Order: sequence, then structure tokens, then C-alpha cells
Amino acid sequence: MRKAKVSYFERLEHALVAVIQQKGDDQNKSFPVRMLLATLWCFSKVFQLVVRLRYVFYDIGVLRRFPLGCQVISIGNVTAGGTGKTPVTEIFARELTRAGRKVAILSRGYRRKEAPWWQRLFRNVIEKPVVVSDGRQVLVDAATGGDEPYMLASNLPGVCVLVDRNRVKSGRYAVSRYGCDTLILDDGFQYQRLSHSLEVVLVDKTNPIGNGHMLPRGVLREPAKHLARADFVFITKSDGDSEDVRTLVREYNPTAEIIECRHAPRVLRDVYTREELPLEWIRGKTLATLSGIAVPQGFENSLRRLGARVIWCERYADHHRYDASEIIYALNRTADLKCDALITTEKDAVRFPRLETTPVPCYYLRVDIEILKGAASFSEAVDRICNYRRKGR
Repeated sequence: MRKAKVSYFERLEHALVAVIQQKGDDQNKSFPVRMLLATLWCFSKVFQLVVRLRYVFYDIGVLRRFPLGCQVISIGNVTAGGTGKTPVTEIFARELTRAGRKVAILSRGYRRKEAPWWQRLFRNVIEKPVVVSDGRQVLVDAATGGDEPYMLASNLPGVCVLVDRNRVKSGRYAVSRYGCDTLILDDGFQYQRLSHSLEVVLVDKTNPIGNGHMLPRGVLREPAKHLARADFVFITKSDGDSEDVRTLVREYNPTAEIIECRHAPRVLRDVYTREELPLEWIRGKTLATLSGIAVPQGFENSLRRLGARVIWCERYADHHRYDASEIIYALNRTADLKCDALITTEKDAVRFPRLETTPVPCYYLRVDIEILKGAASFSEAVDRICNYRRKGR
């Protein structure tokens, strides 16, 4: 079977991501690339101005922040994609639930299946948020709820997961309908309509602030100096030696607590049967990978560090919605290459269409967060965060 055709939008996204992640002297690029970068730089300056004005309007009260009378923990970043928010959000929710909190995760549900904008224009005001999980069971699929919310709901019994662009509305619903006393705002650093009790900001050690430019010339969603708002900074993808990133963070924020962590592979699970294999199975195996995530290189390299020989990597755009032909193509290609298995990520696995049989095994790599520096364990870090009080409050 031939490979499914990738959409024009995804090809353009791939090309732009590759361009804006480039570092170094733009003058070394070809003339068309320099012109593109100059155009993107102009747009980034306009975007930067809009972002700054937006925060000014919130600070002077032109735009309003809404308090909900409960603890709201925002987990986010200053860059676009790839810092590993979902595993961090998951372990926060698990530890907070273990500590006796009634937790709800509020998500926008990025790239989920929605009605056209003209239908949402008025319905979003009056419709209830999408309840992905009520804490007892998962109520919708990944297409309706979104990849990350569905994954979180599947892995977190006892935790409510709600999706809505208006997270003030979904937060109120979580408090009134389910009695939640702690709200985790997934990807919430830029969402200012809901008042935050605590700002947890993730910084990717491998690419802390990109090339220093705002979108679309770089990967910054807001100026790096806004790290000053963080109460806690988690340096993700760390190897335990992140002094350069710590120094960078301290330039903008001298007081935030800094915790270093890494995404540690834990187990392999069959995408379709959920059968588990220990990580030792990977050693010496020849593998192919399939992924649609922001930074696929980290996932692929983690398999190599576990002793695998990765000979073919199929990459799609972040949040790509797979159809059956794409999965069948990847599985057949894996079989043709005499690979032992096709490996994907957990976030990708929730988007796989159901198949009755596969020519080779298909597994996803389950990862957890492991604390390296700044706390003896994640539960200790969460305990400190639960009891944290900002100065002056």
C-alpha cells in the first residue's frame, strides 16, 4: 500500500517549524530563506506588541481576570510545544488526588473535532463544556475530547477532565457540578481570564527559548522575560546537569524554585491489546517509529538509548489525525524492513484507528516524570506546591 498523501497544511507546517527552529546567522541562508525570515521577523514584532498590550490591559483592568474561589495551578511554558506538559500535568493530578484534593484538569482540547466557528460563535457561551471524564469513567473519544485530555482521562481515575476554550466556564462547571477544590490549568501560562493561584512553568533543557524570537520567527509565545511570573520552574528533559538553563532562568526570575526532571520510559504497551512488555525487550531489537508530536527526535533517541536499532522514522505534524491507510502503510513498511515492531508515543496511540490484525507488533512507549534535582520526589514537590503561598498574600 502506498503512503497516504500528507496535506498541504502539514507540509507547510513542517517547513515553517524547520525554519523557525534554525539558529545562527541568517545571512548564511539563501536569499529566498532570508526574505522569508525577514517577513516572519516583522510578523513576530507585531505579535510581540499584541502580547504586551494584552498583558497591560489585564494589569490595568481593561480585561478582567476571574477568580473561582479555589486553588488554580497553571502548568505551561513560554515556548510553543515540546516541553512535555502532559506527563507533568498527569503526575501533578495523581499526587494531588493522593493528597486528598478533588482535582479537575481544564484543557482547551487543541485540534479536537469541533463544530465550525460560525456555529461556535454563540453556542460556546451557553453550551456546557465537554466532560472527557467525570472522575469515574471516560465519556468521549480522543477526536471529541482532544488527544491529551483523552490520554489524561484514561490514565487518571478519580480526576475530572473538562475541555472548553472558555476555561472560566469549565472551571465553574467543575466546581459546581463535581465539587472540585483544585483546578489544573493545562497549558495555562498564557490564559489570563482565569486567575491563577500558582504558576508552574516548564522549560525544555534542550531548547529553552529557541532562537530568542517570538512566533512566527521563533518559538516563543511571549517574551522570555515573562518567566519572572513563574513560582516554580521545571527544567524538563534534563540529565541532571542544567546549570546553563538555571542561569538563564535566574536572569529573568531570581526567586522561583527550580526543579529538574526528565521523561523516563517505563514500559511498552500494545496499542490494540494493551499487553505490556518490559523495557528490556527493546535491547537489541530493530525498530521503526511513527509519531506526530512537536519534537520527535527526543522520542526516537530514547529508544536508541534503550539499546534499539531504529532504522526508519515516519514523522507527521503535531496532533496529526491518522487514518487507517497511514497506519497500515507504516505497519507494512515496518514488516518490509524486517523490523521487530513499530513503536509510537502514547499521545499518538490514542489517535490510531482500530485495526483487526497487524503484520508486526505495534507498541507505544509509556513515560513518567522522574525528579533529578530540587526535590527528593515528585510527591515532596507537590506537597510544597500545595502549601505554597506567594509573598504578600
